[in-house]
Amino acid sequence: MDKPKGLNSLFKEKIFRIPDYQRGYAWQRDQLTAFWEDLVNLAYGRSHYTGVLTLKSIPNKDIREDAREYWLLDDHAYTVFHVVDGQQRLTTVVIFLQAFVDFLKSLPENQKKPESEIFFTDSLSVADIVERFLFKVKRGGDRFRTYKFGYTEDNPSYEYLRFKILGEYGGGAVQETFYTLNLANAKHYFSKQIQAVYETAGIAGLQEIYGKLTKSFLFNEYIIEDEFDVFVAFETMNNRGKRLSDLELLKNRLIYLVTMYGDTELDAAARRSMRETVNEGWKEIYKQLGSNKLKPLNDDDFLKAHWILFYKYSRKTGRDYIRFLLDEKFTPKRIYNKVEREIDWELPEEQRSDLEETDLLPEGEQDESGIDTPTHVQADLSPIEVKNYVLSLKECAGHWFTSFFPDLTSDRSAEERRWLEALNRIGFAYFRPLVMSVLKNVDEEMDRIRVFRGIERFIFVAFRLNAVRANYRSSEFYNLTRALDRGEQNVEYILERLDENLAYAFDEKGCFRTDSFYGILYRKLRDGSGYHGWAGLRYFLYEYEISLLAESRQKKVDWDDLLKQGRDMISIEHIYPQTPVADWEDEFAGVPKEERGRYKGSLGNMLVLSKAINSALQNDTFKNKKYAKFDENGRKVRNGYEDGSHSEIEVSRSLTWGPAEIQERGMRLLLFMEDRWRIPLKDDSVRKHLLYMKPSE
Repeated sequence: MDKPKGLNSLFKEKIFRIPDYQRGYAWQRDQLTAFWEDLVNLAYGRSHYTGVLTLKSIPNKDIREDAREYWLLDDHAYTVFHVVDGQQRLTTVVIFLQAFVDFLKSLPENQKKPESEIFFTDSLSVADIVERFLFKVKRGGDRFRTYKFGYTEDNPSYEYLRFKILGEYGGGAVQETFYTLNLANAKHYFSKQIQAVYETAGIAGLQEIYGKLTKSFLFNEYIIEDEFDVFVAFETMNNRGKRLSDLELLKNRLIYLVTMYGDTELDAAARRSMRETVNEGWKEIYKQLGSNKLKPLNDDDFLKAHWILFYKYSRKTGRDYIRFLLDEKFTPKRIYNKVEREIDWELPEEQRSDLEETDLLPEGEQDESGIDTPTHVQADLSPIEVKNYVLSLKECAGHWFTSFFPDLTSDRSAEERRWLEALNRIGFAYFRPLVMSVLKNVDEEMDRIRVFRGIERFIFVAFRLNAVRANYRSSEFYNLTRALDRGEQNVEYILERLDENLAYAFDEKGCFRTDSFYGILYRKLRDGSGYHGWAGLRYFLYEYEISLLAESRQKKVDWDDLLKQGRDMISIEHIYPQTPVADWEDEFAGVPKEERGRYKGSLGNMLVLSKAINSALQNDTFKNKKYAKFDENGRKVRNGYEDGSHSEIEVSRSLTWGPAEIQERGMRLLLFMEDRWRIPLKDDSVRKHLLYMKPSE
């Protein structure tokens, strides 16, 4: 390894490419801030060791003649290098330099000048910076850019970097993912920092940070010679502050394994095709996981869910899946340790004369030629196994995305989306892998919906009403995930198991056993929260709101609003307040003060609001709550119940709000719960019990 190099030396006669086994740009705020602080805080005359840049040179013969880099190879003495490690730092440098160039060009005195006439120092123009670090232009009839740094063409970030970051004209609409959002955020971050330096220190300040970056940020350059070492090295390296995900390591491992197969198992064309299969698979996976760029899905959560679907489930530890994939299933030893497999051969039967030599062999001896079942030496892990696994991962990625964001999919009906959204609201518990398997393997929409409804009911009854342990029956349903994918079980069996695993919650007549739920509610009453402290309340009241919505078709409550936190963000209100004003005394005159908490905490007194309101308004009288509130300037500060959510409108129809109204509404809500989740209660005495009411009330 040579002594550390600055960027001026590092970029000389080199073209850097991020190879197909690498992830996209993963740096975010913490890593960008650390990079910037290293740069601006570096003392004059000092050097900053940035790390090792591990490269693999690509022979000129392996570069296609129609590649954009080809014209620079022989005549201009350039070499193409794959970046094995250090791509995050190198990408950051390039983004910084592009933001730097863009800022210089945006200055009023430079806006109408060509790059060659915009001088940053007496001898350094913007054109010099661009050609040294960003791209060279092939001139002549077919004019185009060749970038000094970029992704290989099959990487999802390839076009985004060219057209959205480096400013090439003509990109149009390009695919955006979580990784491209990181690219955009990095450029925005550096643009703002560069502007701040200029505003405080002028051109001299920009000259200083440019000099630090290009001369004082030093890299050790390490060239890997053996292609096999590339993949081994990649698995042992992590970029600063952002570890490689298991999904990224697995992609590298699979590409590595493809290179290990002998020509009898994969000829050159098949090996290239297999590598393209892996690349296309991961391209689709990353596209799906990052399609909602503001809410990207976790790589390793998906990989673990697919492991449950495709291979097996173990409850030993949360890391069993990657140990199985990297240490047991997709290992080099399963390829270079050849095994003999029995195969069927169609052997010719040679016709012999009447007197054969075998007739002369002593009794009990046989001619050894052709009597054993022929065998064939091949890898223990076949290429078709690798391919099938990759294709399954690729297909499942879309279903995984659908399970999280059904509202962003166009190939599902409103009814199916409604139940997937309900599962996201109530919380999937451990059922998301099973839902992914259902989306993948169940063709009939109504059958899928039946399973989703069954899962939602299971979660509500087991986890929200009875508060059973979080992993109750998890192994069984994880195993059903795989059985459904393999065609060993069907929808009817899944529904049967969902119902049978809830049998404990119902008596011999089919009525819901309330002991467990009753215990939860009365603990909540004692701590002063009542139903407001019940974990299932928001979901329950939202589902009730949705049931009222069906008649008017106008949605008035956003689920996201119900999740907002903060002292002044109220989404579930006590109609009869926890600290009521004196005007409430008339409605509760017949109830002793020590018993009024039962009504405050009862289900019928809980109301979902159409939007967050100021907590100072919660103690108002019922009459005031029914109507809109205005400040002294006549501006509305909150809606009244009569123009709020459908639940608020329903409540606003009451003339007063006291014990009778709370009980009546509570009974109505419990009847809704019985019908909605198929959990019949024995009689009104049980219902009153659950509402904190006395039998005589």
